[in-house]
Amino acid sequence: MKTIIIAEAGVNHNGNIKLALRMVDIAAKSKADFIKFQTYSTDDLVQENFGLAGYQKKTVKNIFKQKQLLKKYELSKKDHLIIIKRCREKKIKFMSSPFDLKSINLLKHLKLKTIKIPSGEITNIPYLEKLGQLKRNIILSTGMANLQEIKIAIKILINGGTKKKNITVLHCSTEYPANIKKLNLLSI
Repeated sequence: MKTIIIAEAGVNHNGNIKLALRMVDIAAKSKADFIKFQTYSTDDLVQENFGLAGYQKKTVKNIFKQKQLLKKYELSKKDHLIIIKRCREKKIKFMSSPFDLKSINLLKHLKLKTIKIPSGEITNIPYLEKLGQLKRNIILSTGMANLQEIKIAIKILINGGTKKKNITVLHCSTEYPANIKKLNLLSI
């Protein structure tokens, strides 16, 4: 089995499409197989008055609400198309993690062959059912899940129509930077 290298762009483009394209160029130059972004609809993801997380308060200036922050980093359909075009030009595959049902629809419309499920969505049954029905290659992050939740997520994806052979399970940590004593690498 070939090792796949995924360059994590996430929202590190800070809502700047030029920076996102530069990230594609750098990932392609480094010979990564994929570059992964995040796809979400801020309005479907967070309530109006939800405050920033503790770590965000330490680094974010002049923004006090989660919705305001996320909106700044949200990629539009047009942004996705521009990034995907650059990926094709640079011969690197585009991937994204959707965070809501509307975003799953967008990635379906964009005809992505591989979709990464963020670990925070591993217990979101309607989300998993919808992704399972797409019958795409799935990369399932497990950083926020126990073994039972992982088994249930895989079962939901398979019951939706995704073939088991098309599901890759990632052993992940959601602690950044990761504490080496908590990585539990023997469970891989």
